[in-house]
Amino acid sequence: MSVRPVLSDPLHPALLEHAARRSARLQNRIADRITKFAGSMLFVYVHILWFGLWIGFRVEHYPFGLLTMIVSLEAIFLSTFVMISQNRADEKRQVLADNQWKIVQTEESQNEELIQLSHKILDLTTAIHQMASSITEAVPPGGGAPGGASPGLPAAD
Repeated sequence: MSVRPVLSDPLHPALLEHAARRSARLQNRIADRITKFAGSMLFVYVHILWFGLWIGFRVEHYPFGLLTMIVSLEAIFLSTFVMISQNRADEKRQVLADNQWKIVQTEESQNEELIQLSHKILDLTTAIHQMASSITEAVPPGGGAPGGASPGLPAAD
């Protein structure tokens, strides 16, 4: 019986880097394993079995003071691991947000470059249009130079 469905490794490079940094510390790896187990159905089944055996074999008499104390201590530690898990999720969200911000900054820079290029293209297009208009105005209304030659080209024999 597996503890939890196996999740694939993250695909996002920022999350991969974050996971590598996080797994470098032993305490993080231990906390990750505990929260992975505590968040599984196996954890629930183990506790059902444990409580059933505790009560069934009459390890102690009602009101089960020792069992209550053990469960209370477990709850204290599990709540701590829940907070650790939430902090880990917050760290992942922060990593993604930081990465997204870098992407937005890069895109903004690229957009500025594209706008500058668009202005240059517009300036060049305007200059070409003005040159074409001045050439059109320089050509006489008959459609060309005397003798049927185009401007700049020799006449045909």
